[in-house]
Amino acid sequence: MTLIDSRKAWTTVALVFLFMLINFADKAVIGLSSVPIMKELGLSHAQFGTLGSGFFLLFSISGIVVGFVANRTSTKTIMLIMGVVWALALLPMTGATSFALLLGTRVILGAAEGPAFPIALHAVYKWFGDERRAVPTSVVACGAAFGAGVVAPLVTWIIIHYSWHAAFGALGAVGLVWACVWFFVAEDGPLDAPSKTRDAGARQIPYRALLLSRTAIGVYIGGFAAYWVIALNIVWLANYLIKALHMAPSVAAWVIVLPSIMQIVLAPCCAFLSQHLSRRGFSSRVSRGILGCACVMIAGVSMASMPFVEMGVFKILLIGLSFSIGSVIFTLGSTLIGEISPAAQRGASLGVTNSIHTIAGLFAPIAMGLIVDVGSDPQHGFQTGYLCAGIFVALLGIAAAVLIDPESDLKRFRRVDFSGYAGMTEKPTP
Repeated sequence: MTLIDSRKAWTTVALVFLFMLINFADKAVIGLSSVPIMKELGLSHAQFGTLGSGFFLLFSISGIVVGFVANRTSTKTIMLIMGVVWALALLPMTGATSFALLLGTRVILGAAEGPAFPIALHAVYKWFGDERRAVPTSVVACGAAFGAGVVAPLVTWIIIHYSWHAAFGALGAVGLVWACVWFFVAEDGPLDAPSKTRDAGARQIPYRALLLSRTAIGVYIGGFAAYWVIALNIVWLANYLIKALHMAPSVAAWVIVLPSIMQIVLAPCCAFLSQHLSRRGFSSRVSRGILGCACVMIAGVSMASMPFVEMGVFKILLIGLSFSIGSVIFTLGSTLIGEISPAAQRGASLGVTNSIHTIAGLFAPIAMGLIVDVGSDPQHGFQTGYLCAGIFVALLGIAAAVLIDPESDLKRFRRVDFSGYAGMTEKPTP
């Protein structure tokens, strides 16, 4: 890669980082606004859970559809359209609203944000080969962490001093500014298609074989568990801190920052650890699969432990660990999918993977809302909800670790003679 190409590559990574920051800030604003929204619209916990789940109604479907479109369409164009739609879906909330209008705009926003993570990675992977993807992938994942938590104090400040309507409007305006910069600066990378020589004799792996491989299914399960945690973070964490732990909104906002800071540290550290393990001769199953799934299990155990710890520093640390470390599977899982997928099928594979992960968002918020309403009070309801969620997440992490085995899948692909599959003779490093 030339110096100019390197600059373009990392400029793309920076813009994609901001893309994911805006993406997750748009998701998180509903949770940060949960208390005033519930008060203004007179919603129960179950109704607000429905509102949170509604965001994910078309999320997974759009992720799959756009993933396949990305195989043949410029990622620059796709991301530009997505950014504009995000902003337009937020701006109606600046005025008088209702439950129906809020639900409708969240469904539209969810449909537009569904393909965000796989399309973002696809754009970055057009600039970086497999052996160099772990670090830029972790940077993209850190953008999500910034959006989900680091900007929380600023968004909360707007909510407290102006209104939750103003917070939605501010994020919509930021989205439009990003879209303008992306339009004038971004370009697609040179690694977006296999060479003509290789294409002449190549045939793709049937999607049934690719998407139902052990590694793919394991990544689906691990990512589903991690996204269950993300959905609870986005929709319910602020509400839990304020109603169950009786924190002031301004204090709760700073606690919400902690998981994001921990994720920002853990994502690149685990990426470097994965690369180190691979260079020491460990298989991808260990350096990517076992490492990522171990992080999911730690998140589950930490969450299940939260109800049994009194309020204090250790409880805050458990909250941070519960809502941060599991996201490592998104970085390492994406590199696993990229490892077993031919370049021409990578966009669709990442899209399908992300869509299966995010199905968790359709169920996690409403499940927690129902459990909280059944409890004698919000504190006991949240305690039961987080205990159940933690056990569920830990068990899924174990199942994912058992399944993921990219070396076995690649050998199977060779045995059935999928010709033209590049990079099969060497074990790629993270």
